[in-house]
Amino acid sequence: MSKLRLATTWLDGCSGCHMSLLDMDERLIVLAEKVDLLYGPLVDFKKIPKDLDIVLIEGAVSSEDDLKKVRKLRKRSKILVALGDCAVTANVPAMRNSFGVDSVLDRAYKENAALNPGVPDEIIPALLPHARPVREIVPVDVFVPGCPPPADVIFYTLCELVEGRIPDLSEQTRFGK
Repeated sequence: MSKLRLATTWLDGCSGCHMSLLDMDERLIVLAEKVDLLYGPLVDFKKIPKDLDIVLIEGAVSSEDDLKKVRKLRKRSKILVALGDCAVTANVPAMRNSFGVDSVLDRAYKENAALNPGVPDEIIPALLPHARPVREIVPVDVFVPGCPPPADVIFYTLCELVEGRIPDLSEQTRFGK
């Protein structure tokens, strides 16, 4: 049996979901026997590969870069997983939604800057008007809530997906857990 092709990405969030993924410890070895991690912040591959079996998306869609990346990953994947509360509901990144982009940028880069106040116009991607959950941009196959989801839940989810089953997470986790 050939290995499944796995990718992960981290959009607008804190990376806590990827930290939980790493908290699987020695179980990562078990997964490595069944999947090849081909893209994500945990590996050095820079291009999103084609024909992915499973994609884990952490974080809300908050910038033009996030928007392009999530659309490309959806197009190239069989199963797309919204991993964590930010991906599932936009959670903490969405707290900026009621303030407007200009106000948020002014607060971050002008009002709170001790040196060289000013909103950068290079390097940082353009913010979207609102931070949005992944499901508002592309279809999601599996929702894994939690802030972050526990390593056990991520391991269970991946094992089920590797075996060709959609995981039943109703008893495993919930929003904010």
